[in-house]
Amino acid sequence: QVQLVESGGGLVQAGGSLRLSCAASGPTFTIYTVGWFRQAPGKERDFVASITWSSARSYYADSVKGRFTISRDNSKSTVYLRMNTLKPEDTAVYYCATRNCERCNYDYWGQGTHVTVSS
Repeated sequence: QVQLVESGGGLVQAGGSLRLSCAASGPTFTIYTVGWFRQAPGKERDFVASITWSSARSYYADSVKGRFTISRDNSKSTVYLRMNTLKPEDTAVYYCATRNCERCNYDYWGQGTHVTVSS
């Protein structure tokens, strides 16, 4: 199975930036899409962004369009989430996940990385 490890979270002031990384290992040839999700305290987990492994097509939640950029480096089996102009409402645990086809569920998840944005 695919293993995912997120890193890059931390504490940042509003308006600042962070870059999250999601390193994949195992049978990465099975990955169709890598997605980033986030869960704020007391809230449900929400979609943030996704990228297809082969063609690098990307999708974003409206709340992060223009501020976040997802990218991937296939040679490193790593997907990045560059987060600019961070807001306190971006505070959450960020998870990456993979799925094997366009309409499949995301079935492999990382352990998450905490992002805290102070006002």
